[in-house]
Amino acid sequence: MTLFFYVIIAVITFVAFLHAWSKKDYDVSRTIVINRSKADIYGFVRQLKNQPKWLAKLEHSKPTKLKFKGIDGKEGAIVYWKGDKTIGEGTQKIIKVKPGHVLETKLLLVKPVETVALVYFAAKEINAERTKVVFGVRGYLPFPYSVLCIFYSMENKFGDDFDKSLQNLKKHLEDQ
Repeated sequence: MTLFFYVIIAVITFVAFLHAWSKKDYDVSRTIVINRSKADIYGFVRQLKNQPKWLAKLEHSKPTKLKFKGIDGKEGAIVYWKGDKTIGEGTQKIIKVKPGHVLETKLLLVKPVETVALVYFAAKEINAERTKVVFGVRGYLPFPYSVLCIFYSMENKFGDDFDKSLQNLKKHLEDQ
């Protein structure tokens, strides 16, 4: 019985050590150059209703419920969705709009895992018809996710989706 007790204490101590040692903040982003004006790109991306046209996560799983509140593209606009286990349930609220430059949204996931993150999008003009675009997310990992991300990073979780989303955005905007 005492050996079992010591093993349990050792496992708990090890997990606590991993949590203390792990990086809890994350920031994952991707960049692409799109052959369109900054105004065209920003005008399209800031509209929450346009997200299903370019976000990779929404390509194969459509929300069963999708509700909008507020003036789309303006601070305070909110989209609520409920879908399958791939996209879960949550809200996204526009919290910062710097016209033509930066758009920030607060993402609140309720299911499958409750979490809050900041999603950001920035555009920088290279020339009149070429724009550098940055798309990313940053947030905080509470326990036990901080331990899990030692073995499976947020870069792995989001990186491919962000690359695919930016490729979708590029294709959609350059084909118009």
